[in-house]
Amino acid sequence: MKIISLGAGVQSTTLALLAHHEEIEPPDYAVFADTVWEPKAVYKHLDWLEGHLNFSVVRVSAGNLKERLLTEPEFAPVPFFTDTGGMGQRQCTSNYKVRPIQKFCKPHASRGNPVICQIGISTDEWARMKPSRVKYIKNTWPLIDLEMSRNDCKDWLKGRGYAVPPKSACLGCPYHNNAQWREIKIEYPEEFEETCKVDEAIRVDDKFKFKRYMHRSLKSLRDVDFRTMEEMGQLNFFNDECEGMCGV
Repeated sequence: MKIISLGAGVQSTTLALLAHHEEIEPPDYAVFADTVWEPKAVYKHLDWLEGHLNFSVVRVSAGNLKERLLTEPEFAPVPFFTDTGGMGQRQCTSNYKVRPIQKFCKPHASRGNPVICQIGISTDEWARMKPSRVKYIKNTWPLIDLEMSRNDCKDWLKGRGYAVPPKSACLGCPYHNNAQWREIKIEYPEEFEETCKVDEAIRVDDKFKFKRYMHRSLKSLRDVDFRTMEEMGQLNFFNDECEGMCGV
């Protein structure tokens, strides 16, 4: 069996549409691992893909990441910034992206016949290419084989008459730079307000010796002026994301 790991961003959308147009071999399924914390525009785009592609889109989920952070503030799979000068351990990609897809794939594999998982990593992000951690899945990277960069993906989409999809990433991801935070605040004000509530919730538990923040300034998210604050060496989201499952 063959699947596309569908993040519903630029690269994985291009990958799915390449398969739809049979420019690469179509998969059996495109699988979207849903954290239930993406911008509404991403879900709207995903709905469109489900109705457009000539193969099935399957949504899998390990639960609502935002709601768990709100109801269990001591639960911290997201690598938030801390007032000790570091970041928490990153477990969100593994728990909410990788494992749901693994769970979907495992029944479809057999000894010597792993599920082929096509991942939308482009040539400008080649460092994110990693083999699967489980024997029943084999990762492949068709955009690398086609020598397509992120900009090549955008050009291909426009050339086919498709709109460039919105960026796919959890609303509360601490790897957002200021431009991305600014876009969320302006384009998705209601969702930004909900994200601010999560940012405040992760600091209410007195059991921790340190405080956690979504923004590297160590300020409440609603108090950051994204228009004027310098990036101060903001971490590169793509290069740090080791599984190749987020932001594509």
